[in-house]
Amino acid sequence: MSGRHALPSRLGHLYREIAKFGLVGLSGFVVNLGVFNFIRHVAHWQTVRASVLATVVAIMTNYLGLRYFTYRDRGQDGQGGQKRELGLFLFFSAVGLVIENSVLYITTYGFGWDGALANNAFKFVGIGVATLFRFWSYRTWVFKTATGDTGATVPVQRGGAPAHHTPPAAPPSEPLLNVSWEKT
Repeated sequence: MSGRHALPSRLGHLYREIAKFGLVGLSGFVVNLGVFNFIRHVAHWQTVRASVLATVVAIMTNYLGLRYFTYRDRGQDGQGGQKRELGLFLFFSAVGLVIENSVLYITTYGFGWDGALANNAFKFVGIGVATLFRFWSYRTWVFKTATGDTGATVPVQRGGAPAHHTPPAAPPSEPLLNVSWEKT
């Protein structure tokens, strides 16, 4: 790939990754809020306790979506890699859970805003803040490519096996922008 096409290609990969992450996140968001409201209003659990359980259920569904949809093209390096990946995913998800539910805890118990509208609004805010952290941490630490470069993808054959992949060519000798200050 020539130098002038490298940046648009990388941006295209990033946009696709963000779109896929967003689709999985949207489904997790629906699961999270659905379980939260069900537990909160049917089982009458306390706000943060219901939110933590809902977040855990969403984390489980999100892992499946991220592993088998968003990052299916990123290798796991065998059995040890799967355990490492799952361990890191659970660690960063737990940090996201704390971020998400801290917002809800502070607004519910710190400010006393414990109505259904306030709970859902601040759960939404908490999910948004935690999502930014999760996107960064998952793509940086959990679902890395085989080379550790998170900006590239590896082609995958049907069935999940990596396709024959040749390493990228040496950087081009021509500049990315061909700017000349001389009058022609």
